[in-house]
Amino acid sequence: MAIKSFGINAVDWEERVDFERLRKERLARLRAQLDKSELGALLTFDFHNIRYMTSTHIGTWAMDKLIRFALLPRGGEPIIWDFGSAAKHHVLYNPWLDYSGTTPDGKPMEHGSRAGISTLRGAFNPAAGRAEEVAKSIKRELEKYGLSNQPIGIDVAEMPILTAMAELGLKVVDGQQVFLEARRIKTQDEISLLVSAASMVDAAYDELYAFLRPGVRENEAVGLVSKALYDLGSEHVEGVNAISGERCSPHPHVYSDRILRPGDPAFFDILHSFNGYRTCYYRTFAVGSASVAQRDAYRKCRLIMDEAIDRVKPGATTADIVEVWPKAEEFGFPDELAAFALQYGHGVGLSIWEKPIFSRLVSFDHPEVLEEGMVFALETYWPAADGWSAARIEEELVVTADGCEVITKFPAEDLLVAGKRYWTVDGTLNTVRDSQSHINTRKWRS
Repeated sequence: MAIKSFGINAVDWEERVDFERLRKERLARLRAQLDKSELGALLTFDFHNIRYMTSTHIGTWAMDKLIRFALLPRGGEPIIWDFGSAAKHHVLYNPWLDYSGTTPDGKPMEHGSRAGISTLRGAFNPAAGRAEEVAKSIKRELEKYGLSNQPIGIDVAEMPILTAMAELGLKVVDGQQVFLEARRIKTQDEISLLVSAASMVDAAYDELYAFLRPGVRENEAVGLVSKALYDLGSEHVEGVNAISGERCSPHPHVYSDRILRPGDPAFFDILHSFNGYRTCYYRTFAVGSASVAQRDAYRKCRLIMDEAIDRVKPGATTADIVEVWPKAEEFGFPDELAAFALQYGHGVGLSIWEKPIFSRLVSFDHPEVLEEGMVFALETYWPAADGWSAARIEEELVVTADGCEVITKFPAEDLLVAGKRYWTVDGTLNTVRDSQSHINTRKWRS
């Protein structure tokens, strides 16, 4: 049975994403990992971990600022210190942060949202003491639970914060693995959101395919995709990696203003967020026409993708998957580090790179077991024999009880040629799509 694909609105006549369930199940998974650890609490400055823990969001502008922070004490409730009026907004509109009862020291529990601010990545004058105030706020909460002498797991932080915490006698250790282990297996609502995010990219690729032709610039393609996604309800277009022509081999992971020319390869990676849940989704096209070298490269890229997908099932390991991928030396790189992320796989969730990781660099020595409910992307690459073009394909998969299902649906079985034109008998010029553009016969797409 295929994984369900819903509309993006909440309705009363169909069970779709249950956001209350989503919040509760995420927090329960995080608590379970904290309980399994030797940590007294988890402290996060990472935007995605904050959202997973507290279900709060204040806009994508804050993602790289490290200005907000949240704490989950063992046996306690999440506390979020947020920027300016956002903290008051949480009090008014986030009832799941409104706690009742008492703390272990017998004091009434406060609301989980507090006003707070870190150092603005150093923009505050150090003499203003923001780092010290952050450390004091954290210690006060830990003392309520008798945890101030226990290790605190933290994901990312600024050096002044770490120094201030150490000066108060707080023991800080790496907490990233606890967060990532909690996020490894997706809940049913997370999977639904990931499928919705991918369906938006399906549509964006359809518009992009119709738009591509000689004379279009890479940055125009980025603009077109971004508008298509925002119109569909995207929360954040994290990036559109638009690469064409001789930029394809090797590719620089950033778009330019290059003008597409007849016979060019062009590949794109579309990364966006719907209710926090990401996509990482490559497709390759030829512009106007495709050479024999380009078609051969695409077939090789597709073959190693299909061989990898065929091995995905519960109980298989990341080593089993990467075993079918070519070694770095086979496609022009001196070693696996130099070729990292070309034959690659990674978990997808609230961020685009989560557990598990698939790479010949690490997976043989440190294999990870695949489990039902994992969602990850597999991406393959192959350079063409002409020395300048290349192919890139990426599929997102959900591990099911007996195998997997691909949730990235835009056709990728064959190299699609965009911008093909012909003259009709009445003398008018029409743009036509490749005849294979909507054929979909792959066996795991039910």
